This record gives sequence, C-alpha cells and structure tokens, in this order.
Amino acid sequence: MSSSSSDNERERWNQKYREASGTETWMVPDSFLERAFSQYILPRFPHGGSALDLAGGAGRHAIWLAKQGWEVTLIDVSDAGVEQARQNAGPLAAHIHFVVDDLTHFKASQTQFGARFEVVMAFFFLEREMFSEVVKAVRPGGLLVYKTLTLAQLQLPGGPKNPAHLLAPGELLRLADGLRVLHYREEIAEKATAELVARKGI
Repeated sequence: MSSSSSDNERERWNQKYREASGTETWMVPDSFLERAFSQYILPRFPHGGSALDLAGGAGRHAIWLAKQGWEVTLIDVSDAGVEQARQNAGPLAAHIHFVVDDLTHFKASQTQFGARFEVVMAFFFLEREMFSEVVKAVRPGGLLVYKTLTLAQLQLPGGPKNPAHLLAPGELLRLADGLRVLHYREEIAEKATAELVARKGI
C-alpha cells in the first residue's frame, strides 16, 4: 500500500471512529474471544501472558483481555481509534501498549513484535500478504485467534463488498497452514464468518 493510500485508509477509519465515538457496541467484545479464552487460552496460559491485538480499533478486545490479567499490545492504522481505546481502557491502559501503524507494513521481526506473544488475535481484518508475518509474531506454543468475514457476506446486508477483504471457503485454514488447528468454523448467521484457533509448534 502506498503512503497516499495508507493515509486515505487512516482517514477513512478516523472518520468512522469519530462518528461512532461513545457507541456502546464498539466496546462489546466478540463472543468468539470469550469462548476461545475459556476453552483454549486460559487452560494453556492460566497465569496470563502477552497478547497482540491486530487492527484493535477502539480496544474492545484488548481491554477485555487486559481485564483478565494480560499485557496487550494494540495496533491500528487509526490514531482516532487508538486514542479512543486509550480513553476506554481507563486504569487498564497501564497494561496496554498502544501503537498507531499501518498494518500493511507489519513485520514481526521488528524488535517490539518478535515471536514473543502467547496470543495473537485479529477480528474482522484481512491482509493476506502479511498473514505469514502475523504467524511469526506468535511464540512457539502460542495461539492465533482469528475471525473475519467470508465471501458469503456479499449475500447479506452490511459489511465490506470488496472480495479482497473477504475469505474464500477454507481459505483461513490454508493461510494458517503449518499451525496446529484447535478450532475452526465457518458459519452464516447475522454475518458470514470464519473463525480459527491454532497453536504454533509445540
């Protein structure tokens, strides 16, 4: 993504967050995170750990995980979204590292993102070209928790209509090739989604 298109993407999301400021639904974590936490994250990491929240926006998932005693790095292209996350976190902000950055340039090899996270999570975000970098950010034995929309969303109201931002059937499994899949589901309900929990290495 060029710098100009990156700036356009940042401004587009900034506008969304400004318009939705104070909207309660932006603060409700996806129920998949709560299920993944109780079934997979907590049993494996009962004493907490470090998590990376990609495209974390106003912080609904990072804040929820921080409440469970985790240290979280939230990264998002929107400075307005990240600032909202900081405000929404309140006292929990001390347990969240807030980063404004363009994820199309994300490199797990960067010092702050090396393979050191027990959990890497992404919700409703898809950049196929950087998926391998996302996997690299997971430490050996750590978990990838991922959920986003599929092409079936095109038949439903709302959501992106650009196929570049929608998963083909089974595509998330292919992107996660090399990881041990612990949970995978595709469903069509209010939204058409694919969700995955996968473990790296041991």
